[in-house]
Amino acid sequence: MNTMDRPNKFLTGGDEGRPTPPPPRQSDYVPRKKIYPKRAHGPFRGIKWIVMAVTLAIYYVVPWLRWNRGEGLPDQAILFDFANQRLLFGPIEIWAQEFYYVTGLLVLGALALFLVTSIAGRMWCGYACPQTVWTDLMIAVERFWQGDRNAQLRLDAQPWTFEKIWKKSITHLSWLAIAVATGGALVFYFGDAPTLAIELMHGTAPTVAYFFLGLFTLTTYLLGGLAREQVCIYMCPWPRIQGAMVDRDSLLISYRELRGEPRGAHKTGTTWDGRGDCIDCKACVAVCPMGIDIRDGSQLECIQCALCIDACNEIMDRVGRPRELIAYTTIGNLSNATSSPREGWRIIRPRTILYSAMITLVTSLMGWSLLNRADFEFTVIQDRNPFFVVLSDGGLRNGYMIKIANKVERARHFKLRFIGPVELQPKFVEFDGTDPMIEVGPSEVRAVKVFLMVSGAQRKELRSDAEPVTIELQDLESGETASRATTFRSPS
Repeated sequence: MNTMDRPNKFLTGGDEGRPTPPPPRQSDYVPRKKIYPKRAHGPFRGIKWIVMAVTLAIYYVVPWLRWNRGEGLPDQAILFDFANQRLLFGPIEIWAQEFYYVTGLLVLGALALFLVTSIAGRMWCGYACPQTVWTDLMIAVERFWQGDRNAQLRLDAQPWTFEKIWKKSITHLSWLAIAVATGGALVFYFGDAPTLAIELMHGTAPTVAYFFLGLFTLTTYLLGGLAREQVCIYMCPWPRIQGAMVDRDSLLISYRELRGEPRGAHKTGTTWDGRGDCIDCKACVAVCPMGIDIRDGSQLECIQCALCIDACNEIMDRVGRPRELIAYTTIGNLSNATSSPREGWRIIRPRTILYSAMITLVTSLMGWSLLNRADFEFTVIQDRNPFFVVLSDGGLRNGYMIKIANKVERARHFKLRFIGPVELQPKFVEFDGTDPMIEVGPSEVRAVKVFLMVSGAQRKELRSDAEPVTIELQDLESGETASRATTFRSPS
C-alpha cells in the first residue's frame, strides 16, 4: 500500500477512519467564585483608606459648595448646566461652543494616566479608580456586618438561620443606601443641589432626575457590591492597554522569586539554609481583592493595590526575615535576589519625558486659550428649508438664526451689521427697524431671528447662487467686534 494512500490516523481518528472531533473551545469567561478578601494591616492599606476618604469626600461634597457669580446666576461651584448649554467650574464657564476644553481635559487625563502607569504601573487602578474605591467601600461595609474572611466563610456555609438572613439583609440594605447616595450625588452635579434634593424628597423633581438616580443607584449596587473584580477583569479595557505603557524601569508589584524559592512551611528554630524566604502561608492570596496569587507572576487581574505587600511584610516580621519579599520593584531588579527592590529605578527616561512634555504642552495651550478667549461669541445658522423665498416684487429673502453668547456676568448690548455684494435689507422678527440694539443678559445665550432681503432691481447683480456674506457683531460698550461668514442663496 502506498504511503500516500494510507489514512492519517491523526486526521481520521485511527484505523477506524472516523474523523477526530476538534477539541472543545475554551470559554473566555470563567464562572465567578466569590472572593473573601481578608482585612490587611500596613502602610499601603492606610494609604488606600486615605485615598478612599478623600475621593469620596470630593465626590459627595463638591455639589454642595457655593460660588457667588452675581444676582440671578447659579451659585453652585461646579454645575453641568445643560439647560443653558454650559459647564460651570468656579470662575470658569465653558460654553457649548467651547467643548474643545472638555476634550482637552480628557486628553490631559489620559496623558496623566499614561505617565503614572509608566512610572508605577497600575497605581490608578489600585488606589483611585472609582470601581476600586466603591468596591473597597462595599467590602468594608460587608466586613463590618458579617465579620472578616473566616467569619464570612462560616456564615455562607451555614443554613439560612435568622442570624444569616439578618446579616445578609443589613449588608445589602447598606449597599443600597450607598448606591442611592452615589446616584443622588451625581444627579446633584446637573442641578442646584439643595433645590434638587428637596424636590427629590417631595416627588416634584424632573422625571429625568429620577431616571438617572435609579440608573446610577442600580449600577453602583451591581458593579461595586456584586460584580466587583469581574468589572476589572472583563469590562475594563485598561488592563489590556497598560501593558504597552510599562517598561523595564516601571515600578510593578512583584514576588521576588529568586529570594522566595524554594518555598515551604517553616518551623521555629529550623535553619533557612537551602530554602527561600516564602513560607507558603498564602497570606498574600487571602488579602487580595482580585483573588489571585501574586507569586504566579504578572497577571492581567492584578490591580497593584499593594495589600499583598502589607500581608507579606507582616509575616516576614514574624519569622525574622527581611521585608519586601513582595515589593514595588522593576523588571530589571527581579533578576537580582540581593539588591534593593528599587535599586537603579529611573523616573526620568524618554517615555516619562515625552508624556510630561505633552502634558505641559496641552496645559499651556489650554491655559493660554482660556486667558485670551473672547468674552462673547455668536453663531449663524442659515435656513435650509427653503434656502430662499422669492418675493412679490421679484426680490429674494434668506433667513438666519443668530445665537449670541454673553460670557460675562453683566448685561451687554450689541448691534449687527450685514456686509454682502449688494445692499442687504435686514428684517428682525423680535425688533422694529433695521438696526436695533440687542440686549443679552448676564451669562446668557440669546437667539435672534433675522431675514435678509435683496430687492428685485438688485437681484440681477447677484453673480452666483451662493454669494458670500459677512455678519458682524459689535459690543456697543467696548467696541469689540466679531464676524462670521455665511452665504446669501438664490436660484442658480
